[in-house]
Amino acid sequence: MTHPQRRTILQAAAAAPLGGLPWRSARAQAQNTIKLGVPVDLSGMYRDVTGQVSVAAVRQAIQDFGPRGFNVEVVAADHQNKPDVGVGITRAWFDRDGVDCLVDVATSSVALAVNDLVREKNKVHLNSSAASSDLTGKNCSPNMVHWTYDTWMLANSVGGATVRAGGDSWFFITADYAFGHALERDTTGFIRAAGGRVLGGVRTPFPGTQDFSSFLLQAQASRAKVIGLANAGTDTTNCVKQAAEFGLTRSGVKLASLLLFITEVHSLGLRTAAGLIVTESFYWDLNDRTRAFTTRLRNLVGPTPGIASTHAGTYAAALHYLKAVQDMGVAAAKASGAEAVARMKALPTDDDAFGPGSIRADGRKLHPAYLFEVKRPEESRGPFDYYKLLQTTAAEESFRPMAQGGCPLIRS
Repeated sequence: MTHPQRRTILQAAAAAPLGGLPWRSARAQAQNTIKLGVPVDLSGMYRDVTGQVSVAAVRQAIQDFGPRGFNVEVVAADHQNKPDVGVGITRAWFDRDGVDCLVDVATSSVALAVNDLVREKNKVHLNSSAASSDLTGKNCSPNMVHWTYDTWMLANSVGGATVRAGGDSWFFITADYAFGHALERDTTGFIRAAGGRVLGGVRTPFPGTQDFSSFLLQAQASRAKVIGLANAGTDTTNCVKQAAEFGLTRSGVKLASLLLFITEVHSLGLRTAAGLIVTESFYWDLNDRTRAFTTRLRNLVGPTPGIASTHAGTYAAALHYLKAVQDMGVAAAKASGAEAVARMKALPTDDDAFGPGSIRADGRKLHPAYLFEVKRPEESRGPFDYYKLLQTTAAEESFRPMAQGGCPLIRS
């Protein structure tokens, strides 16, 4: 019986029904087919930054890759941001459905849970949306590449910049799961290194919290200059909206949204989001290549609250994997996910979303990080013209030094 949450989104090469094919022909087609699985949030708080647009981003990567001499199929499922659901879907995909590679894998708790299974089955894990820096630290794997961003990058950029601007006392509102814990931990390190202090914090149940009023009042009572939001998705937008309702920002308290996407800025509106500091590794209006990619993907998905960096990372990771498959051959790629990832690391990366880059031995994809400020309404020229660039951090400085991560794959 087909899993009720599984959806076949794309079969890149048209084929006759298998029942009409000779057995050997059907087997040959399967041997010449790469199958990508996209386990994401299709219905919950992260659906706008992953969801169907991430699935479409994989489709766009297949289209942009062009003629290849092998078939590509895509399946997607809603893991509901629950590790046990994510592991169950992934195991069924590997054992029954012949999936070779996972792409996106939203939510850090799910990503960490499936990482060991991917390694056990010798498949490939290309992560875009999960943020925990542990994925290239203590939980690194020869079968995994971490694209887009991570908690160390976010903490380094937003945390460091905020302390240098005078925000030297902090109170954290943290989503109580792996991502939130890692983001608070990494940001705390940068605050203290810069001479700042953490006055306290509270952890909010995940998922399911919608009323943050009591947590915001605790933060206000601490008299911290900065409230650090170590959360994402609708948790972040709810915090920002409720902080505005209470007048916290008008009283001089600074909100530091440690992970904010353009989709959330769109949801908040510029009147509410103006002045927020955002770190991104992709923005649609950076250059001609990012604009061209965004146009193609928007044409594919139709109306959308925005193309987020996570969607761009999903696209770029899938595209680079297909390049590695073509370079090494389908049979070899299907036989060993670790060898496919090794080939991805050996090949230089280049795509319209991130430009030229590389993948380190610990699985960390390197590219610049951009610190933006959200524009005021009168500064915006139109839809999605939301950011003004404050600073750019070079690729080699944007992510945690490999020697400091504790990845067991790296020998000192």
